[in-house]
Amino acid sequence: MNKTIFTIVLFFVILYSNASKIDTIQVYSAAMKKEIKTCVITPDNYDQSKKKFPVLYLLHGYSGNYATWVKNFAEVMKQVDTYNFIAVCVDGNYSSWYFDSPVDSDFKYETYIISELVPFIDQSYKTDTSPNDRAITGLSMGGHGALYLSFKHQDVFGAAGSMSGGVDIRPFSEKWDLKKRLGSITKFPENWEKNTVTNMLDLIHNNKLKLIIDCGVDDFFIEVNRNLHQKMVALKIDHDYIERPGAHNDEYWSNSLQFQFLFFSKFFNNGKN
Repeated sequence: MNKTIFTIVLFFVILYSNASKIDTIQVYSAAMKKEIKTCVITPDNYDQSKKKFPVLYLLHGYSGNYATWVKNFAEVMKQVDTYNFIAVCVDGNYSSWYFDSPVDSDFKYETYIISELVPFIDQSYKTDTSPNDRAITGLSMGGHGALYLSFKHQDVFGAAGSMSGGVDIRPFSEKWDLKKRLGSITKFPENWEKNTVTNMLDLIHNNKLKLIIDCGVDDFFIEVNRNLHQKMVALKIDHDYIERPGAHNDEYWSNSLQFQFLFFSKFFNNGKN
């Protein structure tokens, strides 16, 4: 074999062999009586290692699914290898908003994630099960979902993030199937008040939950993110808040993921060798 060709082939084999692994699994939800697909990304040393790994849960945006992260963001796989933790790509059924719908019993995604998916992952993979080794983030609808779930379940998640999150859903009552999940805002205003992140800050105590929130300055969610940030500052809730040039699109989120993965890596390694 030509030496140059051999070198290229060898480089490709080495590059390919040191790569994260993607499992597509199905998790049964007793709450919703159906199987739900999930992507689990493990780092390149997962099979060889005897140690347990931290886990980051990723929530897609409206109209996405469990495969969105793998298909649209190649850097997720690279960074799983770089930072050496497991990433779980959750399916939120297009437009669940990741809570238990008070008007549609077919949508119980809070129950699914907290009571069914997380225990399944911990039983099936080599995971550290402390909240100090479990985090959650998401984009758009998933940003709202990640903050919503982490605020309510600080015994499950020790850190959370939001990228371009719809952190106050009330100004968007006619969009993104929200009315299907919560009912009309005029008929059921309590559903909207109770299930929007910006109204849930009273759940955060002692700044134990580590938070990172970012949004592009040209994003249609920028004002609700700024309002949330200002409210958190007033309440002395510790958090990282970032605004950068960018809109509500994959280009912005590809950049955002780099900041978020670094944040969660530091969280997972805090106090560890």
